[in-house]
Amino acid sequence: QVELVESGGGLVQPGGSLRLSCAASATIFGIYTMGWYRQAPGKQRELVASITSRGSTDYADSVKGRFTISRENAQNTVYLQMNSLKPEDTAVYYCFLDFRTRTYWGQGTQVTVSS
Repeated sequence: QVELVESGGGLVQPGGSLRLSCAASATIFGIYTMGWYRQAPGKQRELVASITSRGSTDYADSVKGRFTISRENAQNTVYLQMNSLKPEDTAVYYCFLDFRTRTYWGQGTQVTVSS
């Protein structure tokens, strides 16, 4: 069993930045994908960004050029650097881990972009 603990959400003005962190409770050996989904009120959950164990990244078109996903293997942690934030980025952000046919989820962290 792997637990994912997120941090870094909050309230920020349009154009501002936030960095989300997601720490896994155990060292992960093998092929995996980690990343972030988000869900805004009344909308479906959508994939924001992901990174594989080999370092390949993928982004939603709506965040390309503004968000950057990275990982620190020694600390089993994935980061999401969010710049030039827009009100439409407001959502609950969920960290996920796909590993050995299972998907693990974090508890979610609220990101609110408002003036």
